[in-house]
Amino acid sequence: MSSCPQCHSDNKSVSDKRKGIAIVGNMNVGKSTLFALITDTEVTSFNFPGTTVSVKSAPIKGTDNIAYDTPGILSIFSANEDEMVSRDILLPGKTSRQVNGTLLVADAKNMKRSIAIALQYSEYNVPMLLDVNMIDEASSRGITIDHDKLSKILGIKVCTSIARDGIGIKKIVSSLDDMTVPKKLVHYPDWVEHFLDIVTRLLKSSDVPPRVIGLLLLAGDQSIEKYVKDNFKKELLYDLKELAADYRQDDASSFRQMVGNIYNMKAEQIVNTVQKVEIPKKSGFLLKLGDLCTQPQTGIPIAALVLTAMYFFVGSFGATYLVDTINGTLFEGYLIPWTTKLVDPIPLPFIRDMIVDPDFGILPTGVFLALGLVLPVLFCFYIAFSLLEDSGYLPRLSILLDKVLKTMGLNGKGVIPLVMGFSCVTMAILTTRMLDTKKEKNIASFLLLLGMPCAPLIAVMLVILEKMPVTAPVTVFGLIFLQVFLAGYIANKILPGRPTPLILEIPPMRMPQPFQVVKRSAVKTYYFMKEAVPIFIFASLLVFLFERIGGLGLLEQIAKPVTSGLMGLPENSVQVFIKTLIRRESGAAELEHLRTSYDNLQLVVNLLVMTFLTPCLNAIIVLFKERGVKASSFILVSVLIYAITVGTIVNHICKFFGFTFT
Repeated sequence: MSSCPQCHSDNKSVSDKRKGIAIVGNMNVGKSTLFALITDTEVTSFNFPGTTVSVKSAPIKGTDNIAYDTPGILSIFSANEDEMVSRDILLPGKTSRQVNGTLLVADAKNMKRSIAIALQYSEYNVPMLLDVNMIDEASSRGITIDHDKLSKILGIKVCTSIARDGIGIKKIVSSLDDMTVPKKLVHYPDWVEHFLDIVTRLLKSSDVPPRVIGLLLLAGDQSIEKYVKDNFKKELLYDLKELAADYRQDDASSFRQMVGNIYNMKAEQIVNTVQKVEIPKKSGFLLKLGDLCTQPQTGIPIAALVLTAMYFFVGSFGATYLVDTINGTLFEGYLIPWTTKLVDPIPLPFIRDMIVDPDFGILPTGVFLALGLVLPVLFCFYIAFSLLEDSGYLPRLSILLDKVLKTMGLNGKGVIPLVMGFSCVTMAILTTRMLDTKKEKNIASFLLLLGMPCAPLIAVMLVILEKMPVTAPVTVFGLIFLQVFLAGYIANKILPGRPTPLILEIPPMRMPQPFQVVKRSAVKTYYFMKEAVPIFIFASLLVFLFERIGGLGLLEQIAKPVTSGLMGLPENSVQVFIKTLIRRESGAAELEHLRTSYDNLQLVVNLLVMTFLTPCLNAIIVLFKERGVKASSFILVSVLIYAITVGTIVNHICKFFGFTFT
């Protein structure tokens, strides 16, 4: 497709610089996750002309460009309605802003099919950027890709990402202005080339490259036939169709199969050039262990051992040793006293308190809590989680829990978004797209919002619980898992439909590569802290200002019947919940900061309530995007009522039976 004509005026209008960018790629490669991360919240949906398929569009952050989230595609020659949309979106007049760029998202684990799609889209002469997504999963399978060599072969820029963790997103956005038209690397049989030459001579004035029109005419594509009919003489279309049939000498489906094989062969040749696979050494022990992990009589004890090991590594080592070393020694021992002396000369008490006030100051309750409390435990969590991913254990856990999840309206694949919720609820909601039915997606989203503590929240929870008797963490996490099961069971009974059978790729069990695990965990921790620290600062500043104008005291009095009366919490728990609504781990860090005003029972109740209360604002925004206003509003209201109810019940039952967790 030709780009916008060159404007001869020196005063080039802003509209000339605007781009419509279609996010394209195979199914389940992370297109929609990437779309949600690079775009603003002004998402609109429209039915693609001539189809029943809905396409989302939104402005790309920090630019004047528009992104279009297209359905997954296997081939531009497909007659499937969803795939036709992903191809026809490049035709003129199909969208409000002409699409003159493609962001092709590839699965790093399955590069052959993604490169085949790139070769097909190259026929459109549209600038392209290739994003190789899920590089962490490829690494765990021993796959390494020479991205520089791939870029030179295709003639386009290649980026890498782990979209579900937000890694690589800024690089992708900044690279959208550097897109180039990919090279045409596929050579067709002589009779195809001869037909394409004829089409090129007859349709040289077309806005769509004549070669791609010729290929689609040979494939019997109705959309391109309509384009030719609307933009050229009807008689010309009839002549081209007859000519295509003569050259083809077979039905259109045979041509589609033949040309598909050509693209796949070329893609395989490219993959063999740029990709290396370190085949895991076959180990009898690992093969046997993989089988044992899926059998209930052995898999359940193994799962219990895995969870116990994670708790000791993340909870004892991360939340106790590392936190005491970093937060206790470095921050409380040196940095807080040093910064307090540093700001003493500031003449305005208001400014001094805003910076270093021990209860509400930006540095003590924002920066230092985030870096000294959340960072070390989060890093340990990501290491543990990466070990589970790289070893191939998570898919086996899906098989093990398939029967249990079916009672909750899910199948074994539901383990992936639920376990992902322990990393990031926002990304976990996006991964519910891997589930097959609307019922499964709604149940998984509900469970994620209801009681999945994300990694940074778990980090602070473990710091708090580590200093309490073992009955406290058993109660907190036991109730979390119990209520997830019960809520899923009830939702399954209420919502119509049945769970689908489990169909899942099972990678071989392998020994994780320690260096890659640590490196990837460090990158994930860095990107999270880069996003979270400003929010910690904002939350601390908001609570500080709210307290100084008297709002905190007023809100404590208003909420007292619920916080103190029903749940038995101290009045200052209100500021914990305010920060929780902004960012879960910020509220948990505030709870650790105020723990001296709590007894152990109140800490347990507060941890449960803030776990069930609501996820962060990002997760709420994504929820409304994914599930719609009606379903999202019902889920959020239900979760709020449920959180208060659970806090109240746990408080009164523990007091009645004398459980104080001391």
